[in-house]
Amino acid sequence: MKIMVPVRRVPNPDVKVRLKKDGSGIETEGVNFLINSFDEFAIEEAVRLTEKDGGEVFLATVGGPENEETLRAGLALGAARAYLVDLGGTCLDSSGIAECLAAVYAQEKPDLVIAGKQSVDTDNNQAAQMLAARLGLPQACFAYKLTLADGKATVEREIDGGLETKEVDLPAVITADLRLNTPRYAALPQIMKAKRKEVKKVTLADLGIEPKSRTRILTLVEPPARKAGQRVASVDELVDKLLNEAKVI
Repeated sequence: MKIMVPVRRVPNPDVKVRLKKDGSGIETEGVNFLINSFDEFAIEEAVRLTEKDGGEVFLATVGGPENEETLRAGLALGAARAYLVDLGGTCLDSSGIAECLAAVYAQEKPDLVIAGKQSVDTDNNQAAQMLAARLGLPQACFAYKLTLADGKATVEREIDGGLETKEVDLPAVITADLRLNTPRYAALPQIMKAKRKEVKKVTLADLGIEPKSRTRILTLVEPPARKAGQRVASVDELVDKLLNEAKVI
């Protein structure tokens, strides 16, 4: 079995990012970038499946040369090789990213695509679904349990008020929730081996595509500061403030 795992380079979610003065993006100087945390769950699940049934896992990312570091981190988690689609300095939205991933899929013809359910920087939760639509493949999102058998994938996922089980034919696109597994720790030997694994660098011309973004970011702004809390002396005072000041009751 061949499994494709798209990955994304994101700012460290534990560090507060700073916006550029013109609101066009975030300041990247001195910012630590990591592999998207949901993508780690996807890699772990893919590696476990191939360890059990045989096959290989390859990664794919879209961006600039700086993304090679992210791919090496994913390779250290057990993937065999990787694709880096170099955009040559341009930026793409989720639709454009999906088009690039679809072109990589067309070259490799994997049996399964497992992606993180969303990126922790933009939280768009779009690229995997758009990829499935472009490829005409069934999809099952937010998996917390995945089972493969007889050419089908059975996905269990949490929904409001309970659990839902979906069965899809392979090949398919599946997105991983954080309850799917516990990603392994990349030990030093695996990190050293990852440096020697193949990272195939391709351009949009190599893939024969000219993706276009359908959206653009106008500006980024800081969220409004939260007001300080208040202490009240009694339940009656609390009810009065909720009723007359906050107007929530």
